[in-house]
Parts: sequence; C-alpha cells; structure tokens
Amino acid sequence: MGTIETDGEARLTIPSLSKSSKSMEKPDAGLRSLNHYKNRLPLWRYAPRQWLIPFLRLETPYLAWMQKKMRSPALDSYFAITANLGTHTFFMVFLPILFWCGYTTLGRGMVHVLASGVFFSGFIKDLLCLPRPLSPPLQRITMSGSAALEYGFPSTHSTNAVSAAVYALFALHSPESTIHPKMKLVLEVLSYSYAFSIVLGRLYCGMHGFIDVVLGSLLGALLSAIQCLYGDTFDDFIYSGSFEAPLIVVLVILVLVRIHPEPADDCPCFDDSVAFAGVTCGIELGNWHYARGDFSWDHPVPATVPFQLETLGWPKVIARVVLGVLTIFAWREVMKLTLLRSLPPIFRVIEKLGLNLPRRFFVQASEYNKVPRNLKDDSVIPHVSEIPSFLSSIRHPSRSRAISIGPQSEADAYETLAYREKRRRESISSSEPPAERPRPAAVDGQSYFNLPRSDADPKRLPMAGLLPTPSHSNADPYEQMMGTGTAVYTPPTPMSGIHEDSGLRRTASQDRRENEKEDREMFSKLEKPRVRYDVEVVTKLIVYSGIAWIAVEGGPILFDLLGLSLSRTRS
Repeated sequence: MGTIETDGEARLTIPSLSKSSKSMEKPDAGLRSLNHYKNRLPLWRYAPRQWLIPFLRLETPYLAWMQKKMRSPALDSYFAITANLGTHTFFMVFLPILFWCGYTTLGRGMVHVLASGVFFSGFIKDLLCLPRPLSPPLQRITMSGSAALEYGFPSTHSTNAVSAAVYALFALHSPESTIHPKMKLVLEVLSYSYAFSIVLGRLYCGMHGFIDVVLGSLLGALLSAIQCLYGDTFDDFIYSGSFEAPLIVVLVILVLVRIHPEPADDCPCFDDSVAFAGVTCGIELGNWHYARGDFSWDHPVPATVPFQLETLGWPKVIARVVLGVLTIFAWREVMKLTLLRSLPPIFRVIEKLGLNLPRRFFVQASEYNKVPRNLKDDSVIPHVSEIPSFLSSIRHPSRSRAISIGPQSEADAYETLAYREKRRRESISSSEPPAERPRPAAVDGQSYFNLPRSDADPKRLPMAGLLPTPSHSNADPYEQMMGTGTAVYTPPTPMSGIHEDSGLRRTASQDRRENEKEDREMFSKLEKPRVRYDVEVVTKLIVYSGIAWIAVEGGPILFDLLGLSLSRTRS
C-alpha cells in the first residue's frame, strides 16, 4: 500500500502500482506524496522553488482576468498561429536559409542565441521544476500537444523571441549594415512586433505567467548581449585556431548536456536541449571545416556560402532552398532510423561494463529489445508524415487549436493538489469553516464537470470564503477557481461530539475515498509522456549535428556540385 502524507495529520492510504522497471515509470503523481518535490529535489533546488511558488500563485487570478477580458475567436487564432514563430521547428527551417543566402555572421549569431536560449531555459526549467499557471481558472490555447507537458519557468518562447529580436536589431544597427533606412525602419518595427506578440501570446494563451515571460525575456536579452559583445571574438577563436578550437567547444557542450538537471517529473525539456546542443556542435565543426575548403568565400567572413541574387536568379535560389530543406528531412529520417536500430546493442555492452550514464526517465538498453519506429516525440523537426497536418493547421487554425481546462501534466497535477491542500489548511485555521462541501469552480458559467453554477455573485462562488482576502476585486472569482481541477475540495471533518445530521454529513472515510477517486480521475486524464530510450540522447546529438552540418557545409557543397552555386573562385 502507498500513502499520501501531508505536514499535518491527514493521511490517505492507497494501493501502490507495481512497475516492471523504474525507468518505465508512468506518470501517476496523484498516488504519491504531496511532498513530492521535497522528496525528489535537493535542498538547494527545492528552497528557491518554494520561494517562487507563492509569486506564481499570486499572479494566476490576474492572468485569468486579463485572459477573460481579451478573449476573442480572432485573437485565439492569431496567438495560436504566431506561437509557431517562436518554436524550434520554425527556427530549424529558417536558420539554414540564412547560411545558404550568404548571411553567415547573422546565421551563426542567431544559432548561438537561440540554441543557448533553448538549452539554458530548459536547464532552469528542469532545475526548479516550477509549474505553469493553474488551469482552471486559466484556459490554455495551443496548437502543440507537447508544450503543456513542460515546466513553465522560464518561458522558452519568450527567450527565443526576445533573443532573436535583440540580435536582429543589433545587426540592423551595426556599421556593416547596408540596408536602406526605410527598409531598416520596417525591419525594426517587425522585430519589436514579433517579440511583443510572442510574449503577449504566452500570457493570452494561458501557457505562462508574468514571471515566466519576464525572466524568459531577460534571459533572451542577456544571451543576445553576450553574443553582440563577444560573438566576433568567439568566431575568430573558431576560424583562426586548429581543430582543437571546435573540439574544445564540442567537449564543453557535451559536459553541459551531461550535467543537465534531472527533473522531478517526466518533462521533455531535456530533449530540446540535447537537440540544440547537437546543432551548436554541428555549426562549429561545419563552419571550421568549410572555411578551409575551396567551396567557400572568405568575404565578408570565413565560411561564407557564395551567393549573389542577381547572378543566380530566383529559380536557382528557390531550388537551393527546397533541395536543402528536403536534404535535411531526408537526413533526419534515415539517420534516426539507422541509429535507433544500431545503437541499442552497443549500449547494452556499455551497460554491462558499467560505463553507462543513465537518466531517470530513459529506459536502459537492457530493458527493451528494440526501439519502435515513428516515435512521435520530436518537437524540433516533425516527421515527414506530419507535414500535411501541420500545413492544414496553418490554413485552418480554428480547427487545429486546442482549448483545454484542467491539469495537463504531472507538474500541473501536483500544483493542483498542493494548492488544494493549502486551502484545506487555511480552512482548518479559520474560525468559521465552510458549512458545506463546495463544488468544483465555475468557468464561463459552468463548472469543470459542466455543472451549472449556482449563483453569479463572485462572493458566492463554490470556493468563496476558503481563502479570505481584504477586499473583493475583479480577480477574486478566478482566485476561487484555483486548485480545483478535477478534484473537489473537502472541508475538515468536524470534531466528534458535535451533533450533526448523519444524512447530511459524510464520514471521514467517505471523504477520503471520494478524494482518492477524484485524484485518480485527474491523473488518468493527463497526457502521458511516451517511453523514452537511452539511445535517443546520442541519436539526437548525431542527427542534429548533421542537420547543422548540412546547413553550413553539406548543402552548399551539394549546390555547387549540382550547378546551383557561383564559381568556386574564392572571393
């Protein structure tokens, strides 16, 4: 039997679930201790998490009030679509085009700020394990099924958008810029609008809170500032040195991947961090080698892909882009399948020698026979079969966006339980505990279970009175919805000896059984992260290193061999 224990005297006994392997543990967070994070995280990670949690809870009702005031079908579609412009998929398709069109410095700078943004925002997410704002009261609007499975702090979308915008503005104002003033003004407005739209969209869609987007934006601005100040020095280090220069960078990146924090829950942040770590490795190795060959130009910087629109013409330029993108997808499909088939036997030998470095939520090679094909896990570059549905979602956003209410991840579920427990303790300490068992909170006139709301008065909402406030505000109704989810709040059991009508009052055991049932129901509705395999870490590093190499060297050489490039004469 397993137990749920709190700091008080409440205790819930439940049957534990047997597992064939710790590595294949399924998310069943509601059946574990409410002290889950205290048990899973060391004190130096748990303490800052607990310090930040009250601030995240404080902002949630105001986020819900803002969302309610702004909501419209047009804005739902707009922010759901523009969120794709801050995703890894968009950047992985867009960035190679910069290199193929001769913008090597801009491409390298963008790769550095975006890859470091994805890596370090994911690093912080897994370090602190902070949840997204509670739903309800927020409604989450998204076109991505995996986004809600990640932790919320900081916002990676905000980090990416701000870092890209800041670096683009830096490039526009650099002395080397030859862009016409009017065009420069247009690009500046687009940069500001892009960053503002992505950041505001994360709030509007209920995916992040103010603290998430502010800290994410600051992280993006910091990374861009570092690139602007020291990017040229770093590039000189790569180009002017021997093979030791890119090798040192690759080793540092591999060390960072290894020390990436283990999350308390099955969060996919690590997957994206590994993918972009591989991209950085491929960029540095590819640029270093391409700069030493006969296919590149040395002007304006080493490893520049030969490109002149007037000479090539639009047909060849379009052909280069289409061929390059198809090559990237082909490489991904072939190499991923090959590595997932060939690596498990090697990993089993390494495991027997005791040289493996397992991660908590990855199954070790000795525990499976083979990795299934077509794993739908890659949020960076989708499977070829998913491209038609992706294009359809752009054409018909209203059909593809999802609006969800309630916990979607383990972190959501734990926060729902924790906030409900917080309310329970406050009601115990209150001199006048609620007289009746409240229903789940209402959203847009209906409860979470689609039950009619009993009264429109905010002061008489189901959860009203459980968290006293000095004065009622527009955010109060949304505050009362927090922590409900699919679990119903249970007021403290009255002291024995007080006369009550047994027909109107439940027993403590009935309340416990109902709460247990509701907790199980809540966790059963969570989207289960798929099983991940140990070989996928190395697979991602190799596949995405290869994608980056195609962008900076493989693709340009292919263009030259097929007559889609300029003369090999070095400029």
